[in-house]
Amino acid sequence: MANSFILSFMYLGIDIGGSKTLLAAFTDGGKLSGEYRFATNSDYGRFLDDLTAALKTNFADFEFEYACCAVPGRINRKTGIAEDFGNLKWHNVAIKDDIGRLVLAPILVENDAKLGGLSEALLVHDKYKKVLYLTISTGIGGGVIINGKIDPVLVDMEPGHMLLEHDGKLQKWEDFASGRALHEKYGKLASEIDDAAIWKSFAVDIALGLEELLAIIHPDVVIIGGGVGAHFEKFSRLLNEALKKNESDMVKVPPIIKARRPEEAVIYGCYDLTRQTLDKI
Repeated sequence: MANSFILSFMYLGIDIGGSKTLLAAFTDGGKLSGEYRFATNSDYGRFLDDLTAALKTNFADFEFEYACCAVPGRINRKTGIAEDFGNLKWHNVAIKDDIGRLVLAPILVENDAKLGGLSEALLVHDKYKKVLYLTISTGIGGGVIINGKIDPVLVDMEPGHMLLEHDGKLQKWEDFASGRALHEKYGKLASEIDDAAIWKSFAVDIALGLEELLAIIHPDVVIIGGGVGAHFEKFSRLLNEALKKNESDMVKVPPIIKARRPEEAVIYGCYDLTRQTLDKI
């Protein structure tokens, strides 16, 4: 993995997930020059040890000008403290300072779904200016990208935590319409499900929350990514049919498309946000 010479003007992306962490090095032009994955330790201190080892072993010959870290939770962007990590039981950790000491470069910290949305929105920017991005994986995350920038008004949106009536009671959307919910109900991963009846039921559950978001945001397009989103073709028609049933003159159903890089959008978003930040400096 390591190169035999030092490359200047390189950018590091760090995508911290609940089960694994992805590291990726990018050139100034956005070319992926190296990547490495390792299991995310549930203990934060041990995670930092694993990250240190991964950087020394796999990226020792890279000289990073800037780095961006994607976290699956809520961030204080002024202090660089990640207050909550969703499925990881880490709270109020100084992620920006901690990783900055390891990388020896300026660090950006952003929510993973917002970075995924930024990456995917830039790929369709010529056609769509207001993008709603949803990542359907273990949970449901999302972001709104307007004119190629993360919308500051909705930068902390957590669509998976919307309370919706389902099976006669209020439930979080991601508790019945995520990859985790699919697995808990059917004992299978999205990649293993080919039953049209299962996907029809799932599409109805996705539509239940998406209808609320469409009424509020009115996006030009909806992009679906994440681990379940990688299998969007299995339920895309069914989702459109479910949404069209409740379409009105006030709330139209926009195009709904699959992410071009459904499982790598976040790490590319790390590069995109870094470049946008440097362009401002």
